[in-house]
Amino acid sequence: MKKYFALSIFDRYIIRKYVVTFTFTMALLSIIAVVFDLSERIEKLLSHNLSAWVIARDYYFNFIPWINSLMFPLYALITVIFFTSRMAGQTEIIPVFSSGVSYGRFLRPFIIAGSFFTLIHLIGNHYFIPRANKTLKEFENTYIKTSNVKEKDRNVHMFVDQDVKVYVRYFNVKDSSGQDFIMQRFDQDRLVAMLQARSIKWKAEPHVWTVKDYELRTFQDSVESYQTYREQSLDTSINFLPSDFIFKTNQKEVMPTPELIEFIQREKEKGSGISRLFEVEKQRRSADPVTTLILTIIGACIASRKVRGGLGLHLALAVIIGVCYIFLSKLSITFANSEILPPWIAVWIPNFIFTFVAYYFYKNAQK
Repeated sequence: MKKYFALSIFDRYIIRKYVVTFTFTMALLSIIAVVFDLSERIEKLLSHNLSAWVIARDYYFNFIPWINSLMFPLYALITVIFFTSRMAGQTEIIPVFSSGVSYGRFLRPFIIAGSFFTLIHLIGNHYFIPRANKTLKEFENTYIKTSNVKEKDRNVHMFVDQDVKVYVRYFNVKDSSGQDFIMQRFDQDRLVAMLQARSIKWKAEPHVWTVKDYELRTFQDSVESYQTYREQSLDTSINFLPSDFIFKTNQKEVMPTPELIEFIQREKEKGSGISRLFEVEKQRRSADPVTTLILTIIGACIASRKVRGGLGLHLALAVIIGVCYIFLSKLSITFANSEILPPWIAVWIPNFIFTFVAYYFYKNAQK
């Protein structure tokens, strides 16, 4: 068993090349991404009179982890193509196969290194990247894309408890007040009580609201009890907040996965209709890291063959595969958000397809 898990000189050589090249690729492309992003946003950032330190601290220090989390699979593909193609061009791989090493054994160090970066990507996606995104997206929503903040201010329906539904015809986010409020309590499918108010206004934490000019109705068997309180107010606890009427389109990116799971459950109970977007995000955080390992195997199978075009041809193939991956990822997210397919199936479609592509390249690789 110990002998099986021991790393040979060749294993350590490949793993070292993978780590060094991956780190270099990530650093280089991160700088390029920052330069392109800064050139695009420089005018908007300067218009707010922000200091260079504030921009770097609150935006770009958090932008780099975010963009790297999205590009991790492509970094892996470019990394493996680059150093493996150079090895093939310098005739470093042929002696390995000539010594009787199987192709599966040849791929072992690639899989180990790819799995290591897959694990880093997985942990980062679920815990660390969302924490960095909190500062990044707050900065973005305030200074760059204010359109990310949207208000749910008209005809809002939601469940505030398992059997309690509320409706607000109009809600003013600025002063946390609403017009034409209705709260209904159900016993299974039967309406047992209803509160109607001309207006509602948030008063204090945790869930204290003031309703004015209200009516109370209760239903027991076939008997209805009706009470009217004109020009009177009532302080009552209702399990929702003014923040429930504000929706940020990038809100799903700032919650660590345990918090995201709790949020999905709450939104399902409220019946808000936005839980699917967050379910897609949860699945994406696990699917993207697996792609890193799959593209590592594909890159090794492609670049291990010595061809006339050399590194240039291999990089061209990598670009084609990368474009296909991005296209399929965007397409799968569209399917997932539009309810054509269940989220977990739609988000994982690119990995299913690329797994077969990896198997094809493996079966037809140089033996």
